[in-house]
Formats: sequence, C-alpha cells, structure tokens
Amino acid sequence: MRSAKSSLKPLSVKSLKRAQPLRFNDSTFQRFNGFALYEVLLGITIFALGVIALGHAVENCLNASTINAEEGVVLQILSNRMAEIQATKAVPDDSKELKFDTNYGGIKVVQKTTAAELTETDNTLLNGIYIVTLTAQWQQGGVPQSKQVQFYVYRPS
Repeated sequence: MRSAKSSLKPLSVKSLKRAQPLRFNDSTFQRFNGFALYEVLLGITIFALGVIALGHAVENCLNASTINAEEGVVLQILSNRMAEIQATKAVPDDSKELKFDTNYGGIKVVQKTTAAELTETDNTLLNGIYIVTLTAQWQQGGVPQSKQVQFYVYRPS
C-alpha cells in the first residue's frame, strides 16, 4: 500500500505566476482608436436617423390630430343645424347658405330642401315629408373638403 504522502504531487510555483502583459506598439493603438471612432460615428448616425424618423412620426400625429379636431367642428356645426331645422315647426327653406368662422377657417353650410315624394304601396302620395341635405364645405391645407348629411323632416300641411 502506498502512503498518503507519496500520492500527493507537489504544487508547481511556475503555474501560479502571473502572465506577462501584452505589449502594444503605436500602430496597435492607432487601430483601436480608429475603430472606436468608427463605432461612435456609426452610433451617432443611427441615432440621428432614429430622431429624424421620430420627428416625422410626431409631425404626422399632430397633423392627424388637427384634421380630426377640424372634422369634429364641422360635424358639430352640421349637427346643430340639423337640430335647428328639426325643432322648427315651419317647412325648411328650399335653399339657404350659412357661413361660420372657426379657428380652422371659414366653413360654408349649404342647405337644400326638396319634397320626398314618397308613396304608399297603393301609390298614394305621402305629403309633408321633405328631404333636407346639409353640405359643409371648407379648405384644409388648401384642399377643398366637404361633408354631407341628409335627413327627413315631416311637416303636415
């Protein structure tokens, strides 16, 4: 049987020594500096492109918000005019033009009224029913825009 002392190998001092640092010459440092500058330039370029894209996205959102608010004003004007016509007991005017000044510019509302000329199944003409058409016209960024609403009004004769 072997003794426990003989089975252990002595530790080598050489394996515990620290490795010598690598030596760099001037051309090695110049390569590393150039590579770092290239990375920084590439990073700044990518960041700048991202900022430009984000700027365009924000501009599109602001434009969409403005358009939505403008159309909301137009729909509110049409809705108010429709409520005025329905609340009036008289027959609506055959043709009428109204102008409204808003924060988004002038809006022209054209009202046209015609007899509906609806008939029953036995061809009896239904009197007192009118079709009212309200058309709003305005300019949005120099481009003509319009919205239209059409509804029936009953006014007995």
